[in-house]
Amino acid sequence: MRNTLKISVAIAAASAVALGASACSAPSDTTASDKGDKNAPLVVAASPTPHGSILDFVKNELAEKEGLKLVVKPFNDYKIPNKVTDDGQVDANFFQHKPFLDTFNKENGTHIVPVQNVLIEPLGVYSKKIDKLSELKAGSTVSVPNDPSNEGRALKLLADNGVITLKPGVGSDAKLTDVKDDKGIKITELEAAQTAPRIDDVDAAIINGNFAIGAHLKPSKDALALEEAKDNPYANFLAVKKGNESDPRIKKLAKLLNSPEVKKFIEDKYKDGSVIPAFGPAKS
Repeated sequence: MRNTLKISVAIAAASAVALGASACSAPSDTTASDKGDKNAPLVVAASPTPHGSILDFVKNELAEKEGLKLVVKPFNDYKIPNKVTDDGQVDANFFQHKPFLDTFNKENGTHIVPVQNVLIEPLGVYSKKIDKLSELKAGSTVSVPNDPSNEGRALKLLADNGVITLKPGVGSDAKLTDVKDDKGIKITELEAAQTAPRIDDVDAAIINGNFAIGAHLKPSKDALALEEAKDNPYANFLAVKKGNESDPRIKKLAKLLNSPEVKKFIEDKYKDGSVIPAFGPAKS
């Protein structure tokens, strides 16, 4: 029987882009890179949750003791943080994992490098219409993040739970063309930030951890399936433009983000398993 993969590509709502764009210009008095002033505030772009929350904790509880002035710039977008880091509007960012960064650098000609791993956010399948994945059938719709790295994770998660079948040997680098059998399920690509807001438009949605948290979803309770955290290669890290790794402010922040205090903060705040500490140097 011939399998037909039905793909509908959705364009992210303009409001999400506008929200990211509205935050993309860091005021000149908080942009230290152009000045070369290593005593100036360190400006970091971050997803609001959990990255921004963790940075706010560092800013309010730990930074002053280290002589670090920290400014946190929130973005509900996966593209702008790297762009404003590369062009010097901010000094660093904290929101992404290595596969996403590698793809972004290649496609956009940016030169962002990872510095320090901090956390893992397991990807999950959520729904407002079904109670278990076995209820998905021919004609059901499932949304996945449309950026290559997260889409691959999403397809693997679906395959691991028997929703679809991937071609032999394909893993988290899967593309839609690697789906061997979709079982009649319609896979809809959405910008990652839109998977949670548009969950009512589909039968199930695969949502990144930070966006699930922002939508008040609890992975341990609400997810129909959750990505395994053990040996997960998708640690989120502090990143900078290449050449700025040795900035003493970056070194201070990297140290604080891997501190016992931050570990306790993550474990206490995200008891539902939506965010897990994953400390250590990030691989370039």
